Amino acid sequence: MTLNKRLIITTSILWLGFVLSISFMEAWLKFQAEGVTQIIGLNIGKLIFFALNKVELLFLITLGVLILPKRRAMGRENLVNIYGLLTVILLIQTFYLLPALDQRVDMIINGTPPVTSFFHFYYLLL
Repeated sequence: MTLNKRLIITTSILWLGFVLSISFMEAWLKFQAEGVTQIIGLNIGKLIFFALNKVELLFLITLGVLILPKRRAMGRENLVNIYGLLTVILLIQTFYLLPALDQRVDMIINGTPPVTSFFHFYYLLL
């Protein structure tokens, strides 16, 4: 296995690990900690998901650098399609879902209950 393939696999696994650990552990466990109020937990969540998004963008760029230049020579057309899908998903999360979720968090922090939405579900699904 070439170094390039190893780096693609490693980057992909690291990215998946970040997303799974934040989304399925940190996101709800922080509210279980003693002394963490809803407002504190929501502020922590905003900070963590902002940072996660930036790390995900770094992983996306890294994969692009590894996949795109040699896509034809190495038979990576399927990887390019997957990369394109990941790019679309991350752009939707970055420019639509995260700002909408941040707005909802700000409303809760300021004492205004937001209307029911499916933004969390869409974010989790993507």
